Amino acid sequence: MKRVLLLVAASSSALFAAGPAATAAANAAANTAAPAVFHRPAIHDRTPTSAGWSSSNWSGYAKTGTYTSATAQWVVPSVGATSGASYSSAWVGIDGFNNSSLIQTGTESDYYSGAAHYNAWWEILPAAETPISSISVHPGDVMTASISKVSGSTWSITITDKTNNQSFTTQQNYTGAGTSVEWIEEAPTVGGRVATLAHYSSPDTFDPGTANGGNPGLTAADSGAMVQKRAQVSTPSAPDSDTDGFNMSYGSAAPAPPGT
Repeated sequence: MKRVLLLVAASSSALFAAGPAATAAANAAANTAAPAVFHRPAIHDRTPTSAGWSSSNWSGYAKTGTYTSATAQWVVPSVGATSGASYSSAWVGIDGFNNSSLIQTGTESDYYSGAAHYNAWWEILPAAETPISSISVHPGDVMTASISKVSGSTWSITITDKTNNQSFTTQQNYTGAGTSVEWIEEAPTVGGRVATLAHYSSPDTFDPGTANGGNPGLTAADSGAMVQKRAQVSTPSAPDSDTDGFNMSYGSAAPAPPGT
């Protein structure tokens, strides 16, 4: 994911004419504006880890095959303060694990400009995420989401905040191959680079999830850890006993799976 400032500043001549106070206000606004976020395909290298694969930007579970629908439920994690900006996204999606297409929806838990920020979004590559202003996301909220093919190249994206009883649905054109399905904690791309992963609260529970309307049958080989600067920073648990969910933990220690 990549974040690009969406704020359009006034011209330099206009700021000069308005004086130092206007210039300071514009600079302050620029420093707190939410940058655009991009969710990118996994940069996985199949390096043996405590999980089945590793990536600099993804952690969680991914399966390959042919998929036309996926669902997920997760709890929005809180994020702690960091010395610099840090970002994390929890989402469900189709494609992106073994190709450069991706359709997805999820939530942001980020820390920048001295504060934590939370929101819901949807995205189809190569565009940036589209924030969903009609849903007010808070740490601890229970989210459900679905990605499903309607017909032809028409797909439906739905995300619901069950805690706040707020929901959003959109239908979009998507022509990806549908060859993977994912439930992911991601470090997005911001400013053209994979961001530092936010220190999200653990465990972060993804449970239950479905693929093609049924139990995804998660296995340990489907799981992946995130490695940044040679350190494992996000680690999934083993699948739960009914193979449709897992926990995520910040750091290198795998959490226990959720109860069923």
